[in-house]
Amino acid sequence: FNRIEEIIASGSIGRVVQVSIAYNNFARRWDWQTLRANNGGNLLNTGPHPVDQALQFFGGESMPNITSIMDRANTAGDAEDFVKLILHGQGHPVIDVEISSCCAYPSFTYNVQGTRGGIKGSTSHLDWKYFKQEEAGELTLVETPLVNDKNEPAYCREQLNWYEESWDIPEEQKKDLFHTMAQSFYSMLYDTIIHGKALEVTPQQVRRQIAVMEECHRQNP
Repeated sequence: FNRIEEIIASGSIGRVVQVSIAYNNFARRWDWQTLRANNGGNLLNTGPHPVDQALQFFGGESMPNITSIMDRANTAGDAEDFVKLILHGQGHPVIDVEISSCCAYPSFTYNVQGTRGGIKGSTSHLDWKYFKQEEAGELTLVETPLVNDKNEPAYCREQLNWYEESWDIPEEQKKDLFHTMAQSFYSMLYDTIIHGKALEVTPQQVRRQIAVMEECHRQNP
């Protein structure tokens, strides 16, 4: 997530149009976290991680427009194990979040679509590619039918010069990714409490995240 933010901030892939986040797998559950009475379900159990990131990708501080579909597919409890969440708003990218326990073919964790390229990958590996605007030039609209050099009807196509890069999480962190993330979180909290550093995740951010989740449940009673 942090590496994706850096790539986006560099401007190499242009303006972000959509970010898709998929925390998907195939799993059946029957424990206490599948019960609504215990605030169970995929949205409140797994959802805080991708929804927090989704709101950072969405940007700003205002509430996004929210469309949510939730379903109970492979769980013994009464809470949802399928979540589709779309965040959108004028001047913001569309954010598409999936948290599914009935996905037999999970693919990417992140897929970012930009005006000059994109990013795809997992929590430990990313690939991204982009073209350079100065090399591609500006598009010029042609309103008359296109033809080729034989004066035959043609489809508009061009050969863009793509630049491709990749990133892997450092090997020492990959060995125990959960430990790495947990250590990072508590180190951040320690620096705030002991050294007075600003929180990286603020109460205001959490408040907006909770509001999004409550709206999802309101739309799916």
